[in-house]
Amino acid sequence: MSDPLHNEFAPDSIEARSLRYLINPNSNLADVKRRGPNVHVRAEGVYLWDNQGKQYIEGLAGLWCTALGYGVKELGEVAKQQIEKLAYSQLFTGITNEPSVQLAEMLLNMVPIDAGRVFFGLSGSDANDTQVKLQWHYSNLIGRPERKKIISRWNAYHGVTVVSGSLTGLPPFHKNFDLPIDRVKHTNSPFYYREANEGETEDEFTTRLANNLEDLIVEEGPETVAAFIAEPILGAGGVIVPPDGYYEKIQRVLTKYNIHFISDEVINGFGRTGNLFGCQTMGIDPTTMSVAKALSSAYLPISAVIIPEFMYDVFEKATEETKMFGHGFTYSGHPVAAAVAVRNLELMEEKGVYDHVRDMTPIFQQRLRSFEDHPLVGNVRGEGLIGAIELVKNKSTRESFDAKHAVGVHCMDRCRSHGLISRAVAGDSLAFCPPLIITADQIDEMFSKFEKALDDTLTYVSAIDD
Repeated sequence: MSDPLHNEFAPDSIEARSLRYLINPNSNLADVKRRGPNVHVRAEGVYLWDNQGKQYIEGLAGLWCTALGYGVKELGEVAKQQIEKLAYSQLFTGITNEPSVQLAEMLLNMVPIDAGRVFFGLSGSDANDTQVKLQWHYSNLIGRPERKKIISRWNAYHGVTVVSGSLTGLPPFHKNFDLPIDRVKHTNSPFYYREANEGETEDEFTTRLANNLEDLIVEEGPETVAAFIAEPILGAGGVIVPPDGYYEKIQRVLTKYNIHFISDEVINGFGRTGNLFGCQTMGIDPTTMSVAKALSSAYLPISAVIIPEFMYDVFEKATEETKMFGHGFTYSGHPVAAAVAVRNLELMEEKGVYDHVRDMTPIFQQRLRSFEDHPLVGNVRGEGLIGAIELVKNKSTRESFDAKHAVGVHCMDRCRSHGLISRAVAGDSLAFCPPLIITADQIDEMFSKFEKALDDTLTYVSAIDD
């Protein structure tokens, strides 16, 4: 028998039907049942409206993805045109289509690596899943079948499939899912605020992390490790910006043992950090790259894996014998999604979005850091148009709140009550990642609403009796 519907909603309401028929991803399902869902009905620019007529400013670009904001008519028009012209075409068995070719060509001209080919999927999860499969495939084909381990980091987020969920270094994505799988190993998070030893400088911290990575590689056996995967700036794990010098030291270790570097640009890519890609902002020289989200500004699902020519050459040569490269999805290179992504990237150039991000970055970061003196704020961090504010019980000792009080979630809810969409991420941190088109006035509006929510949260924690 089905669970009874939420008592506050009429049986035929969208809320009641959602509770009856949907599983909400990455949600507290019991809490959703108690409180009911929020129903978004329309959006334009950096604003959304719910079915009660309430307006919200978008502080998280959907899920870090609506780079151009909402209601971009040009993207709807190109989707309509492509549907009418060629609604679907596969890429299997040597078939191709013009939007996919055009998009692949654009990406290869944009990425800061000597890239050779592009593989299309639908999400960041499947892109990172594909990354691992391709590393395994490559190791087998070059006669190194033992070279299968992938090293990720704690606090990283790389997706939720069996493999990408294993790469993710956040406990809720492992617990009760039998993850991570054995071939995935995790090393330290580059989170200086939380992970540094007492009295440890940033230089000492990054040296220790590089040494720990090397120790892990040696312990596992360098001949067994294929790749290291990293978000240049970690997203859902708390918007963690690694200290200066971190990646230089990490890459030195990887180069020593001939280990590939996979740059997960799913959140970082296409202007978010102030450069085209996060790897450029953070001084990374990647072997391969994953992109998604802002690739189409989330107007249609699409992802891409970009690999160097030396890997593709091995894959191609092997098919002389195997007769097939045995990987691909029904919707790989979907012509409508690809056409929308092409137009999205064109519009970013035409509208000067990347220059706009650079202009807005000082305003965004200054306003973000204006909360550093608030009694609840322990740490503020960010780069470009992405940032986080971490709430703590004690600013001096950095003591966190007991998880049972869900302080970050409470603050997120108060944000919604004041008309702001933010997201509570790891460690009672509130994340901010607005559409790249946000203006200076809208940045001020966003953080002014957050200020009210933060003060509400201070009242809430003041009443907590531990």
